[in-house]
Amino acid sequence: MENFEKERLVNMVLAPYIQKATALRGIRRYVGGNQFRHALGTFAILIDYHYVDPVLLKGSVIHDLFEDAKCTSYDEIRSLDEDGREVLALVMEETRKKTESKDDYLKRLLDEGSERAKILKCADRISNLTDLHPDIFDKEFIKNYINETKKWVIPMARQVNKDMLFELEDLIKRRETNMKFSSSIWPLKRKESD
Repeated sequence: MENFEKERLVNMVLAPYIQKATALRGIRRYVGGNQFRHALGTFAILIDYHYVDPVLLKGSVIHDLFEDAKCTSYDEIRSLDEDGREVLALVMEETRKKTESKDDYLKRLLDEGSERAKILKCADRISNLTDLHPDIFDKEFIKNYINETKKWVIPMARQVNKDMLFELEDLIKRRETNMKFSSSIWPLKRKESD
């Protein structure tokens, strides 16, 4: 981490967003753990890629809050700090609307999404692909998830971050290889997720 990055992080108010995100602790992930850890994992991925934009980082911590926990209001997020309005706008842009199919949602992000929303979706997808293992998910789910990533998220990564693109392509290649050589695929089904 560079000194200028450290200085931006030192002055960032993150605690109120982490406190809001703790509502995700009760939301289990199919791979184990909970959505709170996934949110912090997404945050860590952004830090790993040297993102120090406070709005992006705060948004990553609560990016699944309205989809999964539904325990807070827009006004609460707006009033957390001076970035609250921008953070809320980013989170709502990156949140799938109830009226959207998964493809419509991802197409909207690809075609109309801000750079921040695309970066956040790429980090979110890196986290999800990291957890995509053939001993937990059935082959059909993995195949569909990989194809969805190729169709929508890979083009986003091309637009915003070539290193994220490389990691996404590497994760896809590894998941496809693991799927081919896995000797025991459990017949588990998983509900659709981001």
